[in-house]
Formats: sequence, C-alpha cells, structure tokens
Amino acid sequence: MSVEHRLFRIRRLVDSRGVASQEELVELLAGEGIEVTQATVSRDLQRLGAVKIRSNGDTRYAIPVDAATDPEADFAAVLAARGRGMVPSANLLVVKTSPGAAQVVAAAIDALGHAEVAGSVAGDDTILVIAAEGTTGRELQSTLESIGANA
Repeated sequence: MSVEHRLFRIRRLVDSRGVASQEELVELLAGEGIEVTQATVSRDLQRLGAVKIRSNGDTRYAIPVDAATDPEADFAAVLAARGRGMVPSANLLVVKTSPGAAQVVAAAIDALGHAEVAGSVAGDDTILVIAAEGTTGRELQSTLESIGANA
C-alpha cells in the first residue's frame, strides 16, 4: 500500500470517527486490513498536520484543510461548523470558534492565501488575524464573511 493511500485512509478515519489517540487509529486501520505501528501513525499524523482539539469535553484529532483542495469552500465549511463570531479592531480581527477549533479555522484562513491577511495566531477558541498594511479589521471581516457566505 502506498503512503498516499494510507494517508487518505487516515484522513477519512479522523474526519469521520473522532479518533482520540494514535493507538485507536492503529486499531481502526488494522480493522481495515492496514497493519501499521504507532510510530508510523505518529509520522503520518505529522505529515497531515493533525492537531488535537477539544470537542464536547473530549479530545480528538482534527486535520486542517488542505490547500490543494478548494480553500474557499474549505474555509466556508470550517467557518460554518466551528466559527462563533468575528470582532474587528483597527487592523486586527478577532475570530471566536468553538473550544479547541481555533487552529483548524486559522489554518483554513491561512490556506486562503488572501492578500488582505498578513497572518494569524490561534489559541484554543480564539484567533487573532492581522490585516495586511492598508486593510482594516472591519474590511478583513467583510472579506472573510463574503468568502464564507459565497463559497
């Protein structure tokens, strides 16, 4: 089995099953006939950029959106599922998310590659998005909301 195929299966399992640990992922893969070690799963999760998030009091893996897909559609989906609001301030935009989802939403914002975004910093449920020179936080909010609504 190719590495790409294994990564595809891991992404599918993580997205659909709420995988809480590497050991659980090893077991799920074995159930699909894919024998791997915990060390291999660890490396694969790193390759995929997986992060641990909190959801309903439990922790699980989440894999940020992939820039090779449609970044606007991915951003819209993540924002709809995990976004809780935006507050502009000068050249900054504070994006509130559900607990544990800030890193995934920030990765989706970064994957947009939008010229109005200088960068982002994610915590647990809050993202600070820094607007590029000449862009206000309110303009950035409008842009992100329009991408989320139109994608």
